Amino acid sequence: MAGERPGGSDFSRELGLAASVLVDVAGKSAVARVIEALELSASVDGGVLCGPQESIYLEQSEFQKILKNSSFSWLPPESGPSASAVAAVRHINRFPVLLTAGDHALLLPEIVDDFCSAALKTEADIVFGVTPYALVKAAYPDSKRTVSKFSNGQFCGTNLFALLTPEAAAGPDFWRQVEADRKRPWRIARKFGIGMLLRYLLGRLSLEDALDTLASAIACKVGYVVIENPRAAVDVDTVADRDLAEKILLEDQGSVANI
Repeated sequence: MAGERPGGSDFSRELGLAASVLVDVAGKSAVARVIEALELSASVDGGVLCGPQESIYLEQSEFQKILKNSSFSWLPPESGPSASAVAAVRHINRFPVLLTAGDHALLLPEIVDDFCSAALKTEADIVFGVTPYALVKAAYPDSKRTVSKFSNGQFCGTNLFALLTPEAAAGPDFWRQVEADRKRPWRIARKFGIGMLLRYLLGRLSLEDALDTLASAIACKVGYVVIENPRAAVDVDTVADRDLAEKILLEDQGSVANI
């Protein structure tokens, strides 16, 4: 998923980029690193790069270079992330499908394979990847990450989603409806139930209960996989994120050079 909202993001404007996924991270764009990780994984067999808009895609030769020798093709984005995910899943028209973000510059083939392997062992239709916040905090203490606080633990998202069955296509479609109501929070609350939101705010909601509620709203089975690698929780949508990702990648290169 490499879409860009109309007018670009604050991040892309700050760096003067046509698309935020083109940000250079240790000598290679974020989106190039994502495609490379997916191509090198054993679990992925081709796919689509959904976004950016056609004008940006055609003007920025980086995208053509990335896709030229890959098993991926370009697909124009829709009005938002969830609508683009719906379009991409329909275009691919086979399952299982892995969804990830074009700014996931620290993604590794082994992270992809471990997540896919674990997801396939669940009995769910949709599977989310999550990383314990404690691991992220210990590895990157100065990094600001979004944290979901449940009664049985605190977790960061990983931008890894497995849609395992045709029923799972209802997930992005449902989230598209939630996105449409983002300026009308009472409608979002109605979709999930006030009780669930209150339990979350009071710290009494477990991750399992939250996913059960989501499953009821979507009408399919929802599960999760814990990813123990903290870099899975780092996307690159701020300058601070870019600096952190560069530091990690340069340390990787130094470790290889010393072997």
